[in-house]
Amino acid sequence: MVTASLVKELREKTGAGMMDCKKVLTETDGDMEKAMELLRERGIAKAAKKSGRVAAEGLVEAYVSEDGKVGAVVEVNSETDFVAKNEEFKTFVLNLAKQVVEKNPKTVEELLAQDSIEVPGKTVNEVLVDKIATIGENMNIRRFERFESEGLVEKYIHGDGKIAVLVNMKKGNKEVARDVCMQIAAARPEYLDEASVPADRLEKEKEILKAQTMNEGKPEAIAEKIVQGRIRKFFEEICLVDQAFVKNPDIKISQLLKENDSEVAGFARFEKGEGIEKKEENFAEEVMKQLK
Repeated sequence: MVTASLVKELREKTGAGMMDCKKVLTETDGDMEKAMELLRERGIAKAAKKSGRVAAEGLVEAYVSEDGKVGAVVEVNSETDFVAKNEEFKTFVLNLAKQVVEKNPKTVEELLAQDSIEVPGKTVNEVLVDKIATIGENMNIRRFERFESEGLVEKYIHGDGKIAVLVNMKKGNKEVARDVCMQIAAARPEYLDEASVPADRLEKEKEILKAQTMNEGKPEAIAEKIVQGRIRKFFEEICLVDQAFVKNPDIKISQLLKENDSEVAGFARFEKGEGIEKKEENFAEEVMKQLK
């Protein structure tokens, strides 16, 4: 069944009109992913961001060891933005990033079970429970990423903990690493290079682009050639080394790296609340319920 909330969600994710959204959701029996693909095939929607609307609160933070060889980025979620400004909460999140660097947990569960570097004698989970009690809000450690580098690790935090980037440089200096960090924050690459893009993701994109092209009235033989050109644009959007450098759009990141004898081994970009939908409160309805 196609609900109004489903139509609204599809509109927010694709920018397509309400009737178009309702139509494709009806055709796909309410399947959001298929509906988004159908809109793209018909040229109605641009490539939809999988993350959807960012709505959760909290902080993302990164920490790099003094020698620049090990770094970590973490995300901790809270119920309100107010908590993210709390100094005790900020310190807790930074110490978590340090904990990941020093203790190298493999999973969030393993991290929670470790002895805390912030409060000796307690586990990370016990410290988290204490913070929930003193700050008065539910919090959870959502994810982390850790790099050990043969070159150097660099970090960049944007917007008071809204976006955190961590870059593992196989070769290169801090200045280039910083530029790469800012590129990732601004341009949101999903993969390092074309070889990193999963085969099924590439095939799905080709299918969508081909259907889109044929829906424009192009013969199949010509559509195949047009798809090849559009796939190039697809790589330029999602692959770091193929992106235009934000500080100098005349060159690509691959050229920036080559000119500075640099190489990126990997990166992580965390955006606060990415992919989490926070429950929307309808205060008018809530008040009416209370009155009744």
